[in-house]
Amino acid sequence: MMISTYLKEVLRLLAKRSSKLTLFNHKHRPIQVSMATLRNLKIKTGSSKRIIKELRSYEKEVEKEAAKTADMKEKGADPHDLKQQENVLAESRMMIPDCRKRLEASLADLKATLEEVKESNQQGPEIDEAETMGMVE
Repeated sequence: MMISTYLKEVLRLLAKRSSKLTLFNHKHRPIQVSMATLRNLKIKTGSSKRIIKELRSYEKEVEKEAAKTADMKEKGADPHDLKQQENVLAESRMMIPDCRKRLEASLADLKATLEEVKESNQQGPEIDEAETMGMVE
């Protein structure tokens, strides 16, 4: 019983380092053990959802700040205030490409993990949710 617990702990620690682990059977032949679990899939799905939400938030912020800048120009606001508002708008616009890049990386990672989970024939609602997220691009 203690050896089994010890082995589980070793496998858990190794899973943090690599998504695949090579073990050897009693005939000293290598066996590939996938460490992609439903938990990892759920975490990566949640991460992708969070980045999508963040991207939408930045897009709404750009729309709001652009409207505010146009309104300030229309009303003939102080040049210093207008310059500050344009800087705010520029910063908001700069966040969108970075967020899209992180989303692409997150979705690629999610798809790779999803494939590993499918190969290991694991079941769960996390798979359906991840497949739905994988279709978003």
